Amino acid sequence: MNESEFSLDGKIILVTGAGGLIGQEVCDAYAAYGATVIATDNQSSEKLHAQIARLNRRYPEGNFSGISADVTSEESVGKLFHHIQETYHQLDVLVNLAAIDAKFDDGQKAINLSRFEHYPLELWERSVAVNATGLIRVTQHAVRLMLPRRSGHIINVASTYSLVAPNQSLYETDPETAPVFKPIDYVGTKSMVPNFSRYIATFYAREGIRCNTVVPHGIMNQHPKAFQDNFAKLSPLGRMCELKEIRGPFVFLASHASSYMTGSTLVVDGGWTAW
Repeated sequence: MNESEFSLDGKIILVTGAGGLIGQEVCDAYAAYGATVIATDNQSSEKLHAQIARLNRRYPEGNFSGISADVTSEESVGKLFHHIQETYHQLDVLVNLAAIDAKFDDGQKAINLSRFEHYPLELWERSVAVNATGLIRVTQHAVRLMLPRRSGHIINVASTYSLVAPNQSLYETDPETAPVFKPIDYVGTKSMVPNFSRYIATFYAREGIRCNTVVPHGIMNQHPKAFQDNFAKLSPLGRMCELKEIRGPFVFLASHASSYMTGSTLVVDGGWTAW
């Protein structure tokens, strides 16, 4: 195996949730390996275009395009894929990153400040619409575009909480405030992702479409020191993941280097789920 095995030259890659922390890094990594990247998010078109402009200053003009799309809307997703069909005539890789998550970064307030027995079900329904139904909707459209060429790869993004339950002590960072819990909507909806990937992988294996899952955990993003300290105690590697460390797994799965992988779950968690 040599460097060319990881080349993404000529590949058309769609990344949903491209405006997020991981999404921006993944888009940058794909461009660095030669791909043409279609970045989509439900953020305003101005913010998305500003992101694309920054990337186009780093890489050859035309390597990126940005399209605002709402994965909960069939009309919006339909317009996105019509644009891909008309402009590029193909889709080689889909990365499903769009998701709702309760954040614990510095300066952000977690959406769930209540225990499970009081958890508002409207928040569950909102997450299902994005994390589950939106995932299926985008994947359906991608498969329809990939089938005529009998070629394509879908990369779904889950969470360590698709493999294990949250250790709620991770979020105990301030004894002076009410306890904060990782909510059931994220855990529940992400838990479907690895098995959904296995479903798609086996369903389309003989038609040239592969599907795998990436399981990241604990990406460093200005988290409070108390949170970082808690994470270090619970992680075999004793630290959170640096953002740049997520690049390799996504490039690997999008490239020919992973050509015999389908239905797999690639865990990038510093050993979190190993004990």
